[in-house]
Amino acid sequence: MPSQFIMHADGFDLFAGEICVLAHRTHAPAFAIGIGTPDMEMVRGNFKIGDDLHLRLPLDCFANDNGAIRLWSSARPDSILGIKVDADARKLALRIRCTDHAINRLWIDMRRDPHEAFWGGGEQMSYLCLNDRRYPFWTSEPGVGRDKSTKLTQIMDSEGLAGGDYWTTNYPQPTWLSSENYAVHLETAAYSVLDLTEEGRAGIECWKADIELEIFTASDRPALVSGLSDRFGRQPPLPDWAISGAIVGLKDGQDTFARFEKIAASGAALTGLWCEDWIGIRQTSFGKRLFWDWQWNAKRYPDLPADIKALAKRGVRFLGYVNPYLAVDGPLFAEAAALGYLALRQDSDEPYAVDFGEFDAGVVDFTNPDTAAWFSERIIGQEMLDFGLSGWMADFGEYLPTDVRLFDGSDPMEAHNRWPVLWAKVNADAIAARGKTGEATFFMRAGYSGVQAWCPLLWAGDQCVDFSRHDGINTVLTGALSSGLLGNAYHHSDLGGYTSLHGVVRSADLMHRWIDMAAFAPVMRSHEGNRPADNLQLDSSAEILTHFARMSQVHARLAPYVRALSDEAVARGLPLQRPLFLHYDDPAFYRIQDQYLYGADMLVAPVFEADQIARDVVLPEGTWVHMWSGAEYAQGTHAVAAPYGQPPVFTRKDSPFAPLFASLKEEFGA
Repeated sequence: MPSQFIMHADGFDLFAGEICVLAHRTHAPAFAIGIGTPDMEMVRGNFKIGDDLHLRLPLDCFANDNGAIRLWSSARPDSILGIKVDADARKLALRIRCTDHAINRLWIDMRRDPHEAFWGGGEQMSYLCLNDRRYPFWTSEPGVGRDKSTKLTQIMDSEGLAGGDYWTTNYPQPTWLSSENYAVHLETAAYSVLDLTEEGRAGIECWKADIELEIFTASDRPALVSGLSDRFGRQPPLPDWAISGAIVGLKDGQDTFARFEKIAASGAALTGLWCEDWIGIRQTSFGKRLFWDWQWNAKRYPDLPADIKALAKRGVRFLGYVNPYLAVDGPLFAEAAALGYLALRQDSDEPYAVDFGEFDAGVVDFTNPDTAAWFSERIIGQEMLDFGLSGWMADFGEYLPTDVRLFDGSDPMEAHNRWPVLWAKVNADAIAARGKTGEATFFMRAGYSGVQAWCPLLWAGDQCVDFSRHDGINTVLTGALSSGLLGNAYHHSDLGGYTSLHGVVRSADLMHRWIDMAAFAPVMRSHEGNRPADNLQLDSSAEILTHFARMSQVHARLAPYVRALSDEAVARGLPLQRPLFLHYDDPAFYRIQDQYLYGADMLVAPVFEADQIARDVVLPEGTWVHMWSGAEYAQGTHAVAAPYGQPPVFTRKDSPFAPLFASLKEEFGA
C-alpha cells in the first residue's frame, strides 16, 4: 500500500502503507520551529558542534487551504510553516517552507512502534540498528578510538577533538529504513539529527526550516532498497580486474616493485598495484604522509611510466591517490590560485588554508563549474588517466570549513555536507570524459545523500589496526551493511587497518583475520597504514604472505559469483554485502552485524575477536553447506571452527552457483 496523507479538522496524519508514522494535532503538535546560532569548532576534520538556541515554538495552530497546509504558533503567528504534499508512484514528499527567514531550526516528531527497528543513516560504523541512540548527520573524520571510555579516545580528544564517538562518520546520510518496510529521507544538506532515544518517538532536528521529508514504501525490503537506489543513483559495474584478484598497496618508492615481485612470487592472484606515494612523501609526526600535489613525482618513482606499461602487459593495473586539496608549497596550488579556483577567506581575497597537521592546503572550490572542470580534466584526466592510472583513492571530502567563502555564495554550513558529493562527481566526470566508466574506478570514504550516483566504490576509512569495538576490524562490516541499505552496492576496506598511534600496532592475528575478511568483499586491497615501519605488512613473514596468497586465490575464484552480484546491483541496486534481515524477516536478525549475506547465496561470519579459533554462526532457514568441509547445516545457531584461511562461510545448497562453491571446497577445503 502506498503512503497516504489524511486531513483532519485540527491536523493531519501521514501513513506509510498501513503504519501511521506522523500525527500532528493542535493539542499535540508534531512540528516546532525555532532560532539558533551554531557553535562550531573544527580541528583537522574533527568537529565540536553546539547550538546556542534562542527560541523553540511548538506549532499549535493549523489551517488547511484546499490542501495547502499552514502551521504556526499562537505565540508567533507571523512565522508560518507551509507544507505541500507531493506524491508519485515512488514516494510521498512533504515540501516544508517557512515564511520567516529568521527561523532556522525545525523539529519533527515522527511516531514509531515499540517493536520497530531502524537502520541506515549513511555509513554507520558502530551500530547497524539505530534504535535507542541519537545520530547527528555531519560528515567529518570518524575519530580514533570512537569510544569515550577508552584511553586512546581520551588521548586523541585532548590532542584536537580527534577521538570521535559512536555516531561520527565520513559518510552520514539522513535516510533510514524501518522494519515495517518504509524509509524516510530528509532532502537537505543542513546539519540534522535523528533521535531514537525516546520510546515511541523518532525525533528529527534540522538546522533549516526549508526541507523535503520523503517517505518510501515497498512490498518487501529488497524492493525498498532498490527504490532507494533508484532515488539516489546507481553505481556502474565493477571492472573485471578489480574483482578477480587482490590489489596490493605499497609505498616504498622505486623499491616498491621489488617487494611487489616478492608478493607475486608467493602465488598471490594480483590484479593491481596501488602506490599512493606516486606523488611524493611528506614525513610528519603522525607518520608517513603524502605530498599533496597531484602529479608524478619522478624522484620517488623515476621509471614509473615504463613500470606501468610493464605491469599492464602482465594484466596488473596501477592505482594512485588524489584528494580535493592542494598543498600550499606545491606548484598546482599556485596554478589554481592564479586561476581563482580556490575557496577564499571571508575577510580577504586570500585563499583559505586548512591545517592538515604540520602542513597547510588550499580548498579547491567545486561550487565554481570552471574549477570542477579544471580539476577533472587538468589533474585527473591529464595527470592521472592519461598517465596510465586505472584507479585511485579519492580521499577526504569531509574537511570543508564552515567559515570559508565559496564561489557560488552558498552557506558553508550547508556546503559542508554537499562537498563529498561534488568531489565524487569531479572524479566520475573525469572517467566518463575518457570513456572509461566501468573500466577505471576510484574509491572514497566521504559521502552524503546522492554520492551513490557518482562514487563507484566505498572504502571504510581509517580503522585502528586492532580489534577494538568502535574503531577496529569489525566496524568495516557495520559500515558496509548500513551504507549498502541506502544504495551503495560496493564496499571494501584497508586490509590490515590504517591508524597506528600511541602503541597500537598490528598483530599477526589481526593480519590473518583481516586477510580472511577481505577475501569475501567485492574488492580485496591492502594498505601499509600511516606508520608502515612500525607495523606488520603482507611481506613481513612467510606465514602472513602464504596466507594472503591463498586467500587472494579464493577471492579470484569467486569472481564469477561477484560478477553476477555486480550485474544484479546494476539492475536492482542491491548491495553485495547484505544484513540477514534483507532476505529473512526475523526480528532475531535485526541487530546482527557481525555476519552477513554475500549476495543471497553465501553467508560469511568473519572473526572479530582476538585469539578466537571458533565462533557462533546464525543460519537462516534452508540448508547451508559449509564451504570448506562440505558439511550440511540446518537453520539455527552453530558453533563453527574458524582457523586461519577457513573463516566460517556457508552457501545455500540449492544455489545455482553450487558447482562453483563446490570447486572452492575441492581446491581450498579440508
